Amino acid sequence: MTSPRLNRFAVYAWSVLGYLLLVILWGAFVRATGAGAGCGSHWPLCNGEVIPRAPEIETLIEFSHRLTSALAGFLVIGLLVWAFRAYPRGHRVRRGAFWTFVFILTEGAIGAVIVLFEWVAFDASLARTISIALHLNNTFILVAFLTLTAWWASGGLPMDRNRMRRYGWLLGALVLGVLLVSTMGAITALGDTLFRAGSTAEALARSRDAAAHHLEQLRVYHPLLALMLVLALVPAVRHIARLQPDPLTTRLGGIMTGLYVGQLLLGLLNIYLKAPVWMQLTHLLVADAIWITLILFCNTALAARPAPAVSPAQAASPALRTP
Repeated sequence: MTSPRLNRFAVYAWSVLGYLLLVILWGAFVRATGAGAGCGSHWPLCNGEVIPRAPEIETLIEFSHRLTSALAGFLVIGLLVWAFRAYPRGHRVRRGAFWTFVFILTEGAIGAVIVLFEWVAFDASLARTISIALHLNNTFILVAFLTLTAWWASGGLPMDRNRMRRYGWLLGALVLGVLLVSTMGAITALGDTLFRAGSTAEALARSRDAAAHHLEQLRVYHPLLALMLVLALVPAVRHIARLQPDPLTTRLGGIMTGLYVGQLLLGLLNIYLKAPVWMQLTHLLVADAIWITLILFCNTALAARPAPAVSPAQAASPALRTP
């Protein structure tokens, strides 16, 4: 495909995506610092007030996250309205903006439930573990639709059903694999926040201890799944690049593979440093970059490409004439 054409709507959509990533990172900071209970069990109010007075630092952190999240919601509403005004009925940009709006609503709903049920701060219940997993998956789906909306508005081509039948299952498996590894990563990050391990050996010992908390037992699965996925990701990306020899698809596949290998190294560093907050945020940012690149890779690999143009000289050639 040709290079993306950035009209004003596309610039706005990419800007919303960039802002949403900042909100996601700030939300992770809220979780990592235990400030999720800064507004108590009140939602949408903060400690029963519209604007908290004489707030503590935890309240400021949580309240600022709510404000930035609310702004993200308004930005997505603007995206939806603009898409419906700028693009015709049935256009893929309209569909992308609509589903982005749907998942920003569910994102807010999940966040509200987490606050109202007090699955925040230092709560280590199974319900919080499940809510973390649901929140992560909803966030990633939201980012996926926003990414596609921005990409399609930039000239990205629609997906072709024939290509989806041929190797859409393989791309779907990659998407599910990244979602699974990322979900376990979010659960592991929660465990790192609530149960600080000493050495790596101690953490491994706790993961095998039947009396240990479930978050400690689950710690070992994230790095194992991450290593297993890279063994499948690299050959899958190469196989798809051979099936779809498009320079952009190949480039995106290479970028995604490089990011994933770098993420593995960051994961090892994260374990060695015992998961400090700044390292958790870096790890999450790279995970978001991998996810966005994967979504673009899938779209370009499945994109419907127009038939190559035939020049008048080629059309007049006897070899190209239908007998």
